[in-house]
Amino acid sequence: MKPGIHPDYHDITVVMTDGTTFTTRSTWGKPGDSMRLDIDTKSHPAWTGGQHKLLDTGGQLARFNKRFAGVGLRKAAAEGDD
Repeated sequence: MKPGIHPDYHDITVVMTDGTTFTTRSTWGKPGDSMRLDIDTKSHPAWTGGQHKLLDTGGQLARFNKRFAGVGLRKAAAEGDD
C-alpha cells in the first residue's frame, strides 16, 4: 500500500435506536467515538414491514392519482387472436 493515502481505520461504538451497542471498525470519527443512529434496521418500516403512510402535502399525491388514474397494465392479446 502507498503510505499516506489511506484513511485511519479504527474501532468505534455504534449505538442503535433502542440503546443497544456494538463495536465495529470504521474510518468515521476518531478511535473510541460513539455513532448514534437515528434510523436502524430494528425500527425503520423499510426493514420491519410496518405500514407506510403517504402524506399529501399540497395536494401533490391527489394530483398524481388524478393524472394517472387511467394508466394501468393492459392484458396481452390471447394467443391465436391474429
